[in-house]
Amino acid sequence: MERVATFFVLVALAAVPVLTAIFDAPFYLDLFGRVMIYAIAALSLNLVMGYGGMVSFGHAAFLGLGGYAVGILAKEGIDSGFVQWPLAVGSCALFAFLTGLVVLRTSGAYFIMITLAFAQMLFFLFTSLAEYGGDDGLTIWTRSEFSGLIDLNDGASFYYLVFVLLLLCLGISARLVDSRFGMVLRGAKANERRMRAIGFPTFRYKLAAYTISGAMCGLAGALLANQAEFVGPSVLHWSRSGEILVMVVLGGMGGVAGPVLGAAAYLLLSYFLADLTKHWAIIMGPLLILVVLYARGGLLGLLGGRRAKADSP
Repeated sequence: MERVATFFVLVALAAVPVLTAIFDAPFYLDLFGRVMIYAIAALSLNLVMGYGGMVSFGHAAFLGLGGYAVGILAKEGIDSGFVQWPLAVGSCALFAFLTGLVVLRTSGAYFIMITLAFAQMLFFLFTSLAEYGGDDGLTIWTRSEFSGLIDLNDGASFYYLVFVLLLLCLGISARLVDSRFGMVLRGAKANERRMRAIGFPTFRYKLAAYTISGAMCGLAGALLANQAEFVGPSVLHWSRSGEILVMVVLGGMGGVAGPVLGAAAYLLLSYFLADLTKHWAIIMGPLLILVVLYARGGLLGLLGGRRAKADSP
């Protein structure tokens, strides 16, 4: 059922540019583009939380760092995407690796609080950088350039690039979790002491997963900065980490398609409810509570009539 749901969601996403052109509604191209960008961010968190049991409350750090890598280079006159994007992904991978050496020595509430602390550290760092906008953020006047291979200023071209990258991230996630790597990660979540006892260096596996997760979220940050043509400290705020976490739980942890469904449901509900009333959060809150109470597998579990592959940590 998960594969069927994934197929129909991807077909629907692929059809969005055609439908927006037919109905002359370009706004929805941006809206669904944002859905896919946050789906990539949610996929990155699901890798460590859904399969590894590592509840990170600091993934906004990677989202913001990837965005600022693009914004700062653009401000310094470096517009090439061949420089911006690898640097965005690489800097997030490095930050995840270095912080992972610390945070992965903890678990539970301590892990949550330390990941939050590192994210807030970056939040206050970029808030203090007056040269790069400080509190006001940084406007990106030119989107990333790829030497004529693709024009990101064209809405449909940018949309399909995001779509292809989402497919790539889905493929990587599926390949990882079905491999020996994913088996060790799930085993460490269930009983790490036993996995170590039979000879698996679980710390290294978890560090690798955390690093891959950070790099993937950094890619989402680079895409988000290009779409909005702006990056600000708000992207790094703890509440953004909370939104990504909600997307994963809402869609269904431990299922590759779950984060995509969760991102789509959360962002589309937020948009349409906000269009009805400025107090939309009062409606959204109870809906999320109902999902948590009665659909432990999230939307993916409801569609398949079962719980997601991984329980809540």
